This record gives sequence, C-alpha cells and structure tokens, in this order.
Amino acid sequence: MVKLIFSFFVFVSISINAQQLGDSNFKPKNTTRTFSKIESPLVLLDEAHNNFHTMDGRYQPFVKILQSDGYLVKKNTALFSKESLAHADILVISNALSAKNVKHWSLPNYSAFSREEVEAVYHWVKNGGALFLIADHMPFPKAAEDMAAIFGFQFNNGYVEELNNKEQMFEKGSGTLAAHPILIGTGSKEEIKAVKAFTGQAFLSPPNAKPLLVFGDSAISLMPNKSWKFPPGTPEISVKGWNQGATLEFHQGRVVIFGEAAMFTAQVSGKAKRKMGVIADGAEQNEQFLLNIMLWLARKI
Repeated sequence: MVKLIFSFFVFVSISINAQQLGDSNFKPKNTTRTFSKIESPLVLLDEAHNNFHTMDGRYQPFVKILQSDGYLVKKNTALFSKESLAHADILVISNALSAKNVKHWSLPNYSAFSREEVEAVYHWVKNGGALFLIADHMPFPKAAEDMAAIFGFQFNNGYVEELNNKEQMFEKGSGTLAAHPILIGTGSKEEIKAVKAFTGQAFLSPPNAKPLLVFGDSAISLMPNKSWKFPPGTPEISVKGWNQGATLEFHQGRVVIFGEAAMFTAQVSGKAKRKMGVIADGAEQNEQFLLNIMLWLARKI
C-alpha cells in the first residue's frame, strides 16, 4: 500500500492541472476520411459545463483526430435540451464539472448537470442520438454521476490503480481489452490489440452493456477526501472486473462510457514535457481506437 500511495504522488507531480496542456503541434496519423463534407456527422463537444477538456484546449488533438475522418465538430455552449441537441448526431461530454468544484476538487463534489438536462440527453439518445460520456478521476465521476446513472452505469468517485499493471495497458491477450466490434473496426488495419490509459476511474456497467476495458485482479480505487492526497487510512476498494470503457445499445441510440480522458488526446505535462495520450509510448493504437469508437457511434461499425 505504501508503494501504491508513493506511485500516486509521483504521478501527481507530473499531472498538476495547470501543467497538462494539449499538444498544439499534434498531427493525426489518419489520412483516410470515412465521411465526405456532404455526409459529415455533426459532433457536439460539450463546453457548457466547466469542462476540463475543450475544443481549443486539452481536447484540440481529439478534435483534429475526428476531423481527419470527416466529422464536423462544433462547440456546445448551451445547456442540454431538446432544442440544443436537435441537430446533433453525436454528443461528446468530457470531464464536466460543477461550478462549485472548478477551483476546489476536494469533497464535496457536485453534479455538473440539472435533472432537466439529464432527462433531455436521455430522451435524445432513446430517440436515436449517440452519447460519448467521459469522466476521469475525482471529482469528474461525481459531476457526471447522474448522467451515467440514467443509462445504468455506476461511477466511482476515486482514483484507480492496478498494482500489477503500472503502465495501465489494456490488451486482448490478457483479456483486459474485451472482444467487441470496435476492436475490429472496418478493416484489418484498424484492428485494435492494445491501448493505454492514464489513471482515471473504474465504473460498473449494467448487464446489457458490453465492456471494452476491464480491470484485472489487482485493481483498486482510492477514494480520498482531498484531491490527490492519499494519507494512511484513505478508503479503498477492489475494482477487479470493473470497467474503464463500455458501450450500450439504448433503444434507438448508442452510448459509450469511459472513465479516462487523456487516452483520447495528446498532452504534454510538466517541465519535462512528458507525453500523454495518443503520443505516449505504448499508446500507438489509441488514435485508431478513438476512430473506431466514433465509427461505432456513427453506426459505421
């Protein structure tokens, strides 16, 4: 346990919020567009809920990856409603925050969404919308808890660590990367065999969901009172078999849930400019993984 807490403190030393910057020089590897300008799906990237990841900030590389495949990506600056979601094909929500927690990540953590917004997204998905909900480690799970729960997912407001998997790799060979059409893509060059994540949270999925990323035997979640503080006695639970990624067919719509955000973008962290996300060692397939996820949401897979 001492080694575990130490590893967390090492990680936080290179992951202070203000030092996590989107890689402005990032260029996607993808050079083949699935969609033409005429048929481009409209993707709304939420920026109406104090989001940690935004189109011009830490998720700029995420947007570039989507654009490389032909998606039309726009900022969502309105509260969720039937009207604001009417023309969207895919809604991406990454690390939303309550206004109460923007500068104070420690407990208590609050919901980023009103009940009316949660119900608006619920009905939009039920009628054919596609939701990509991403909520990283504390305080983000609590902020998105209600949005996840209405689709049957149970978030854990903590920090996940797998003792025997320090690199946080999810691989087909180990069973931590679960069989799913998303791994196959639309051709052999898109087949996913391994992806890399960066801390985040673990969650429980409903029985009718299909897991993508599954934690192994040694995975635990630490649940501190204060953000990035893990004194002796910090509550912890085993999250063996819990998910960090999963999908759900929901009536006419589709839902993808992830408990980690950095794996889908390109970031540099700290003075040493440590590489995170799709540009990190071991994450060579993360970009294609994101493209395959989007193709599943767009019903091309």
